[in-house]
Amino acid sequence: MGPLSRFTEVINDRHDYARQWKERTGGKVIGYLCTYVPEELIYAAGMLPVRIMPSHQPQDVTEPHIFSMFCPYSRGCLAEGLTGNYDYLDGIVHAHGCYHIRQTFDSWTRHIKPSFSHYYFMPTRVTEDSASSHLPRELAGMRSALEEWSGKKITDADLKRSVKVYNTNRKLLLQIYETRQAESPPLSGAESMEAVLAGMLMDKIEHNSLLEELAKSLPERNRVVNDPVRLMLVGSEMDDADFLRLVDSLGGETVIDDNCVGTRYFWTLAPNHSDPLESISRRYLDRPPCPLYDMKGHLRLDHIKELVKKWRVQSLIITLMKFCDPHEYDVPELEKAFKEIGIPTLVLESDLVLPEGQFRTRVEAHLEMLKMGVD
Repeated sequence: MGPLSRFTEVINDRHDYARQWKERTGGKVIGYLCTYVPEELIYAAGMLPVRIMPSHQPQDVTEPHIFSMFCPYSRGCLAEGLTGNYDYLDGIVHAHGCYHIRQTFDSWTRHIKPSFSHYYFMPTRVTEDSASSHLPRELAGMRSALEEWSGKKITDADLKRSVKVYNTNRKLLLQIYETRQAESPPLSGAESMEAVLAGMLMDKIEHNSLLEELAKSLPERNRVVNDPVRLMLVGSEMDDADFLRLVDSLGGETVIDDNCVGTRYFWTLAPNHSDPLESISRRYLDRPPCPLYDMKGHLRLDHIKELVKKWRVQSLIITLMKFCDPHEYDVPELEKAFKEIGIPTLVLESDLVLPEGQFRTRVEAHLEMLKMGVD
């Protein structure tokens, strides 16, 4: 089985993968809800960090626990816990972020009652000096909590090994994403997304081995792409590869993204520092931020513009989950900024279930206008 097939298999059978890892290693599995959770700490403790993800099926079990006007991601994740799909988790960790996901975490700890839970404060003003001094202390608190619960000391050497594994992972994913700057990218947008998503579910050493194999094979991979419109995916959490396959089928090509199931997950390396907590802290403060951690938008806009330039993007597709306040506030600024430099945008709003017919019509019309030179 090749790396791409293995990624798809792990994504489809994510719960079986975690259970088998747990049985094989005797280790603990820790779930997390946001990519601002420092996985390196969990991995350094010999545990498997797994991102909790919603299904793309309708659900009706969350109404007693979370408001119906909260975002589909927060409701969908909680539904997966309430229905027992994550019954193998030994614990859950969450980073301070939007109120909707915080409610998911609170409800999870109160009603599902994992053996371990930890909430840590991720500063939202990431560029301020106070963030640089505060975050290492928060990570030290998380380290102590994991040690006390597991009865295992997490040494600096453990942390440095973990950082090395994660930095290798990020370098490999970046190397693979850079191949999509080509006129005919060897990987589709869906394949690239699945390479990232699988890494949120797998043991990182196994994932690194598969990424190395994939990277070696890409120069000889002949993928026929007939003059597609080069697109960038931006917006709320999006892990539905079927949407990107739909875009491809209509003559588009998602060559790059700014998404937490994409470049924001791996873009920035942890710097080399004598104190590994300082190293990890710096990485999460310096990574490309989501709108919640960049209220003025300057960091995000500059970063996205640079990606647009390097990957020769012709249009942005902004996917927006209903009731996702941080990204809703972000949309007008994105539309204005990219209109000024001649890059059209298409905003698509959805719930948990992909409205394929509606999206097909709107994406197809958008691509046709782009090909005709109509903004």
